[in-house]
Amino acid sequence: MLSPLTVLETVLTGLTGTTDLMMRWEPTSAQVATAEQHIADVGLTARRDARWPVLSQGERGRTLIARALMSEPQLLLLDEPATGLDVAAREHLLETVDALRHRHPELGSVMVTHHLEDLPASTSHAMLLRDGVAVAQGTSDEVITSSAVSHAFDFPLAILRAEGRWAARRAS
Repeated sequence: MLSPLTVLETVLTGLTGTTDLMMRWEPTSAQVATAEQHIADVGLTARRDARWPVLSQGERGRTLIARALMSEPQLLLLDEPATGLDVAAREHLLETVDALRHRHPELGSVMVTHHLEDLPASTSHAMLLRDGVAVAQGTSDEVITSSAVSHAFDFPLAILRAEGRWAARRAS
């Protein structure tokens, strides 16, 4: 790599499955248009030409989601995507994930997290693990309960839900 990639270039690498632009490869105008649409879908149009080192952690995460969408996946796997994000960046990321559900209804997603606050409101199903074993699974309303989450963490927790989002606090 001669220089760090821009957001657009990074998203285009989703077509080649590489971490850098391939030599002697040029995307078609349709591929560039698709990349620009995915960039818009994750709220980064204004940062299209920004280079990787100057992106915030949240912008990098959203860029990687747009990159993943270039291959038209059926499933998007998100492993602790909010780690290292401040509250505003986390909320922007979760809004992006929620919006993807509407823009790409055929796209399934799986998110791994230890923090209920990091779950998007569009979470429909959940699985709780304890020592690598599933201890509860089903719809989010059935699984994300005070008793089930307390059991999974072996710690007394009160689960609250407001505006479709969850929060956990120590049970009194």
